[in-house]
Amino acid sequence: MKITDLSLADLSRKLAAKEVSAVEATRACLDRIAAVDGAIHAFLLVDEAGALAQARASDERRARGEARGPLDGVPVALKDLFCTKGLPTTCGSRILEGFVPPYDSTHVQRLKDAGAVLLGKLNMDEFAMGSSNENSAFGPCHNPWDLARTTGGSSGGSAAAVAARMCFASLGTDTGGSIRQPAALTGTTGIKPTYGRCSRYGVIAFASSLDQVGPFARTVEDCATVLQTIAGRDPLDSTSLDAPVPDWVGGLANAEVKGMRLGVPREYFREGLDPDVERCVRAALRQLVDLGAELVEVSLPHTDYGIATYYLVAPAEASSNLARYDGVRYGLSVREEGGGLREMYFRTRAAGFGPEVKRRIMIGTYALSSGYYDAYYLRAQKVRTLIRRDFEAAFAEVDAIVAPTTPMPAFRLGERLDDPLQMYLGDVFAVPANLAGLPGMSVPCGFTAQDLPVGLQILGRPLDEASVFRVGAAYQRVTDWHLRAPKEVAS
Repeated sequence: MKITDLSLADLSRKLAAKEVSAVEATRACLDRIAAVDGAIHAFLLVDEAGALAQARASDERRARGEARGPLDGVPVALKDLFCTKGLPTTCGSRILEGFVPPYDSTHVQRLKDAGAVLLGKLNMDEFAMGSSNENSAFGPCHNPWDLARTTGGSSGGSAAAVAARMCFASLGTDTGGSIRQPAALTGTTGIKPTYGRCSRYGVIAFASSLDQVGPFARTVEDCATVLQTIAGRDPLDSTSLDAPVPDWVGGLANAEVKGMRLGVPREYFREGLDPDVERCVRAALRQLVDLGAELVEVSLPHTDYGIATYYLVAPAEASSNLARYDGVRYGLSVREEGGGLREMYFRTRAAGFGPEVKRRIMIGTYALSSGYYDAYYLRAQKVRTLIRRDFEAAFAEVDAIVAPTTPMPAFRLGERLDDPLQMYLGDVFAVPANLAGLPGMSVPCGFTAQDLPVGLQILGRPLDEASVFRVGAAYQRVTDWHLRAPKEVAS
C-alpha cells in the first residue's frame, strides 16, 4: 500500500513505529500533488520547502523521543482563509492580493504545536460564499470522482485534497454546510462542531454568528483526532466556549449504536430529493437498525424557512464584515491619480470582489438598511430561534438525528451558475444546523448509479460531538464506502 493510501491513524501508527518517516510521508504527498492537482486544482499554494523543513523537524523530535502526539509528522492542508504567518492568505479573492498575515490563526498554531506538517493553502469559494467552489477568483476545483463535476463548496479544495489522497486531513469552515456538503460530494468524512467549540481567531470572517471550523479526513477517527487538537477555549475569541474537550478518539474504541434512538426528520425526505441519494441514505438507516439503533420519526417543521433565514442573516453579517476591504490597509488597492477616497473605494471593491460576493453584500446591506431591518434581519433572527427550538424538541426524544447531507450528488460545473436559487437550495439540509449552532458530520454512505458519492448527515445536541462520532464510527466499522478512492485520479 502506498503511503498516501493510508488513513491518518494508520500513518500515525507507522510514524510512531518508525516504519515511515515524516519526510517520506511529506514527500509522498508532494509527489501526489504534483501528479494529480493539475487536473483538480485543490491547492492555491504549496509550501514545499516549509513542509519538508517541518517534516525533518518532526523526525528529529522522534529520534530524541520527543514526539508531540498523533499528528506529529502528519501532512495536512488548510483552506485559504486561515491566516498563516509568512504565507499568502487570499480567501479565494483578488481583493486580498499580496496579503501575507503577520500571525497564525489559533488552529494553525495548534496544528504546529502538535507537530503537524502544513503542506499549503486550499482552493475555496471567495470569502466562503458558494456551494460549488466556482466562485473562487482563481478558478474552480474539480471533483476527483468526476472532473467535470463540482466538489461542492465553499471548502471544495479541502474536500478534494483529502479525496484525491494529497493530504491526510485538511481544515475547512462551515457557515451554511461548507464542510458537510463538499464532504458528501467527494466521499470524505467532515465534521463541523458546535458553534464556539473551535476558535474563530485568525479565520477570515464571512458571517460571524455562523462560521465554524472543522476537519476533513478519510475516517471518523481521523476527524476526531484533528478536532481534538484544534478545539478548546481561546482567550483571543470571545465566542469560543469554555468547555472541556473530551477524549473523542478514546471513546471510539468500542463505539456502537445499540440502544441509541436516532431521529429521522420527515422534512428531509421530500420532493426534490434525488432517488439515488434517498436509496443510499435509506440503506444506511437500515444498517444502523441492524447495529441495534432505534429509528424514530421526528419533525423539524421550520426546515422550509432555513434557506430564506440563512440568506438574510449571513449576507447581513457579511456586509458588515467585508466593509474592512477598502483598499487602504491591506490587499488590493485600485487608485487613480487625481481620484478621491470614495472613488478608490468604488474601484477597489468593484475590481476585487467577484459577482457572488457583491450579490451577498448588496442583499445584506439592504436587509440592514433603515426601514428594512425589522422586516428582514430581525424577523430572520426570530425564525432562527424557531429552528433552534425545533431541534431542542427533537432532541428531547432522540440521541442524534440522521438524514441526507445534500438533496443531490455532485452536479456538473457550470450547471447552476446562472440560477443562484438552485445553487442555494443545495444546502437545504445543511443550513439548519448552522442556524442552531449544532455539531454535524457527513460520512460516505454509498454511490449513485453514476458512481458519485452520497453522504449521510449525523447531527447532535450542542457540545455532544461524542454521539455524532459514535454513530459515524459504528457505521464506518461495518461499511467500506469511506475507503474507496476516486478512479479519475488513480495512479
